Amino acid sequence: MSQHPELDTLRLELQARGVRRSELDADPLVQFGRWFDVSTDAGIHEPEAMIVSTVDGEGMPSSRHVLLKGVDHGFVFFTNYESQKGRELVANPKAAICFPWNILSRQIRVVGAVEKVSAAESDEYFATRPRGSRIGAWASRQSEVIEGRHVLEERLAETEARFGDDDIPRPPHWGGFRVLPEQIEFWQARPMRLHDRFRYTATAGAPTGWELDRLSP
Repeated sequence: MSQHPELDTLRLELQARGVRRSELDADPLVQFGRWFDVSTDAGIHEPEAMIVSTVDGEGMPSSRHVLLKGVDHGFVFFTNYESQKGRELVANPKAAICFPWNILSRQIRVVGAVEKVSAAESDEYFATRPRGSRIGAWASRQSEVIEGRHVLEERLAETEARFGDDDIPRPPHWGGFRVLPEQIEFWQARPMRLHDRFRYTATAGAPTGWELDRLSP
């Protein structure tokens, strides 16, 4: 017996209704907002969670979950610039992201170039984080090999002692990235595995700036 009967009902409704080209907005970022709102209103856990995939200097890909923190002309997330993903994005500023809303039988895939957000944007977001998260950003050298958890606890204590009750500024090694979409695909599961897939491709000559194609499942 499912623990999420309301989500099960919505999933079946979405599968039965499918996606029609006529229902899609000409702007994929607007369309993303519509699907994101459905996921949020449905109450699924962390609809803002997305998989970010990067590639190292030898072409080896790696993926991890991060949290979407904003959508403007791209998809914004924040991280330690000295982490594995941070180093890879600086060296090869391209990424793929995926929103795996499996419980609704939906996903959105994005590929595009990547840029750092401005220092002012990073400062503004960092200031909204809980104090513990701000301390953690200083204490953790993300992706570094450590001997044990005691290393983290020692660095945490050092950081707390360093700042005391003072405000905690953003570390210079911490900030945001923006994925600038070149393609965005909307995927909706349908019966008999005949899924609906629509792909927007950024095209300078197109009236809306985007071409929209239906893809075979």
